Amino acid sequence: MIIVVANSKGGVGKSTLAVHLAAWLHAQGHRVSLADCDTQQSSSEWIREACPGVVAVRLDNPDAILNELPLLDQETDYVVADGPGSQTETSRALLLRADLAIVPCKASMLEVRALAKATEVLRQAQDIRSGVPKAVIVLSMIGRNYRLTQDMKDAATSLNLPLAHTSMVLRQIYADAPGQGAVVGSLGARAKEAASEVDQLFREILPDACKSRSAKFSREKRFAATRK
Repeated sequence: MIIVVANSKGGVGKSTLAVHLAAWLHAQGHRVSLADCDTQQSSSEWIREACPGVVAVRLDNPDAILNELPLLDQETDYVVADGPGSQTETSRALLLRADLAIVPCKASMLEVRALAKATEVLRQAQDIRSGVPKAVIVLSMIGRNYRLTQDMKDAATSLNLPLAHTSMVLRQIYADAPGQGAVVGSLGARAKEAASEVDQLFREILPDACKSRSAKFSREKRFAATRK
């Protein structure tokens, strides 16, 4: 599966989400690659330190994306692509190859309304590919006491995009993690709430990723039993 973290608006937590998703999938026992398609190229550097078991590559132009993503998809179970913070041909190329688009969005009416423009390329790709990629909005960098309003629910519904129930809270630990070459799941007790949050979010979005691991564990357990 090719998963693109996409929003043409910068500063919405794309790299944080992409790196944590890649590390989480690896922790579930999957073969994972992270394609860094942002000009800042921060996520590839971060994942190499935080989770060396994830294959990190940089794809900096549309042709490379269109050609290389399918190859990465053949070599690993999941490809997580960190998209650019701009409305570019790079974004279009990513969405023409993606199976799933995760769209992080800050929690405000202004931000949600801006998604109509930010997701224009996504809707074009879905039109060309008969509904693919599937997409989900994830509210990120929200206040601890935030409550989703009906207006925001209606705005998301008008875009015909589902909204994940689990959100990512604005926490200092997310900002600290890249400097420590880590993801929140490896930062101990002080990151416990954040680690639980990302685990819950990814289990919600990708339930089959957990089931695959359970099935794999069961097969390995049965195989071990036959050798005793």
